[in-house]
Amino acid sequence: MRGSPRIMAHMVAFSPDRAGSLEVARGLAESGSAYLEVQFPFSDPTADGPDIQRACGKALEAGFTLSEGFRLVAEICAFARQPLFIMSYANLVFTRGVEKFLGACREAGARGVIVPDLPPDYDEGLFTMASAFGLVAMPVMSPTMKEKRLARIAALKPACIYATLRTGTTGPSTTLNEEGRAFLARCASLSPGVKVFGGFGISTREQVRAFEPLVHAVVVGSALVREVARGADPRRAVRAKVEELLGAK
Repeated sequence: MRGSPRIMAHMVAFSPDRAGSLEVARGLAESGSAYLEVQFPFSDPTADGPDIQRACGKALEAGFTLSEGFRLVAEICAFARQPLFIMSYANLVFTRGVEKFLGACREAGARGVIVPDLPPDYDEGLFTMASAFGLVAMPVMSPTMKEKRLARIAALKPACIYATLRTGTTGPSTTLNEEGRAFLARCASLSPGVKVFGGFGISTREQVRAFEPLVHAVVVGSALVREVARGADPRRAVRAKVEELLGAK
């Protein structure tokens, strides 16, 4: 067991607006989080719960575009020490073109990409091209995945895996049971040295304590998005929430 947990902190680009999302990123960068995950909003998400859906809607109303999203990421990478992953849906990747999208990710300074609805067997070359660009394409695994698909992910020898700790959408609280432990162990066995990022519904220090011995990093999304939605001082709010989850306050 490690001495202290790692958190991948999730934010939505342009939520509550462009300037506000830059402040959110500053708060997360200051918070002790180990990784940043910047979501590019999309109008028809498949895995986002109501909090993130609302944030994405506001971000689109605030003028988010792919080009502006990459500019925002470049600004964040200029001050954040944490590796940054861009989370997007396939529609946005295809809009730009897989190769051009990955090139823009690299140019902006991202470490990698997470595209939940582009699995390795239907990825239009994403995983192969990401490696050529020096990026990490993080496959997303869920507890209901069939063995055949798990084998395809294992064949990629991924450096990182995003493990959704239950099925459904983000937001509702997740508890750790024996099935969840077995699933995380299965993820960790897919490739030598693979880093497993586990998330979906992590919002308390107790949950972080439960999950952190089993994963490389605990992903926190909706809990941080809710802090931003409260509106007063999002930079301070998200920083305080991560510190709370880490046990730093």
